[in-house]
Amino acid sequence: MKTKCAIIGSGNIGTDLMIKILRLSQTLEASALVGIDPASDGLKRAESLGIAAIATGMQGLAEHPLWPEIAIIFDATSAGAHAGHSEIARNAGKVMIDLTPAAIGPFVIPVVNGETHLDATNVNMVTCGGQATIPIVAAVSSVATVHYAEIVASIASKSAGPGTRANIDEFTETTSHAIEKVGGAARGKAIIVLNPAEPPMIMRDTVFTLSSGADEATLEAAITAMVARVQAYVHGYRLKQQVQFERFGANNPVAIPGLGRFEGIKTSVYLEVEGAGHYLPAYAGNLDIMTSAALRTAETIAARRARKAA
Repeated sequence: MKTKCAIIGSGNIGTDLMIKILRLSQTLEASALVGIDPASDGLKRAESLGIAAIATGMQGLAEHPLWPEIAIIFDATSAGAHAGHSEIARNAGKVMIDLTPAAIGPFVIPVVNGETHLDATNVNMVTCGGQATIPIVAAVSSVATVHYAEIVASIASKSAGPGTRANIDEFTETTSHAIEKVGGAARGKAIIVLNPAEPPMIMRDTVFTLSSGADEATLEAAITAMVARVQAYVHGYRLKQQVQFERFGANNPVAIPGLGRFEGIKTSVYLEVEGAGHYLPAYAGNLDIMTSAALRTAETIAARRARKAA
């Protein structure tokens, strides 16, 4: 039997996630889509697909006849709303997969620590920039000591909905923290850019790391292997160009604010993420990588629950 799921948020992310579950998942069932606008395209699509369309928010879901059967809830609303949603889910024994930057539960990047928090009641998917770049930081950390990591996530302005725009501060804070907590960097920094170009450009991410303890060939091999692992569930994820290196030694050290003198290798990784087009346009890779990562995480948690129940 498939694990029944509900999605809170009937906007772009929630609707794309609903369609991904329907098309791709062998273990999850999209049972309900929850919003607050009965006229939203997402709720209309859910109704046409035979999925419960609930327009009265989280409370409406909790009062719905399906509530006892729901095991996993995805929250695709906002950081501000998530705390209340999480409390309701926790009190009812549901697992919450948080696609907002609220960061109430532990950070999860499927290819980095996807097996670590399978028994948590709330897991946080960091941010789109985090899902795209933290695997690269973690790849470098797996073979070297990362003293500093900085990421720049550039997304099409059209792909940034009201939730994203309202959570810019939370985006940078959450991503910076996750670069350190999950990526393994001693210090992390995150920047997001909303690109107004027309036609819209697909998501592009830049990762800079300052590391020591491994040579260029070892770093490149780790990064290339990690890109392939992410591609297993985000097919539009790829290197934009060859990994770049710059070596700093005793004759040309660099100073890192707060960390002091650095001698080692600066690695520059340029990525792009193209969306799968399940519901969103191809340029919205930033949203696609979030829903893909959330789907992979939920499937892993559902498999864990099935093993425990067997």
